[in-house]
Amino acid sequence: MSDERPIQVLLVDDHRMVREGLAVFLQVADDLELAGEAEDGAEAVELCARLQPDVVLMDLKMPRMDGATATRLITERFPGIRVIALTSFQEEGLVERALQAGAISYLLKNVTAEALGEAIRSAAAGRATLAPEAAQDLVRSATKGPQPGSDLTPREREVLGLMVRGSSNKEIAQALVVSQSTAKFHVSRILAKLGASGRTEAVTIALHHGLVS
Repeated sequence: MSDERPIQVLLVDDHRMVREGLAVFLQVADDLELAGEAEDGAEAVELCARLQPDVVLMDLKMPRMDGATATRLITERFPGIRVIALTSFQEEGLVERALQAGAISYLLKNVTAEALGEAIRSAAAGRATLAPEAAQDLVRSATKGPQPGSDLTPREREVLGLMVRGSSNKEIAQALVVSQSTAKFHVSRILAKLGASGRTEAVTIALHHGLVS
């Protein structure tokens, strides 16, 4: 690639030592070049507007603006810029959030220099790279099924909130200004959707999964 422009890479990480290490890595590769550095997501968005890098190496856990939010803003405003999520965290759902935000690739910080270089080149060419751990997380998310209560209507969630507070069918009917039979119908629907055998189990499920505030 001696006759081609080096791939411009923006580094985004709130840890200076990480940025310095990545900067040294970029200096070694002939076809990669450091475009700039940002210490949080907000600064990354600003630099993308000014520098127009080809690829962004984006940490996900940062102050002021996290990596997923910054990724969404960057990919919406600058469709030609590719974002690689590069993180040391393996929290459940983090991979899905990053990819939904628009990241083309997801890597962990224990990636080898060779693999990181190939991922940057692939991203610049529009090809995705997923760390094995990221792929496994996506498989788990796909096979886990929907969260209990995801199909509850707004009214049913309102009724569930009253159930959590210990309201009887009569009290639910009074609070919602409906008949007791309507309140009873809502409660029955909630039990069925949650797969609960009774009100106590429904309340336990609601609290465990944060279905009500």
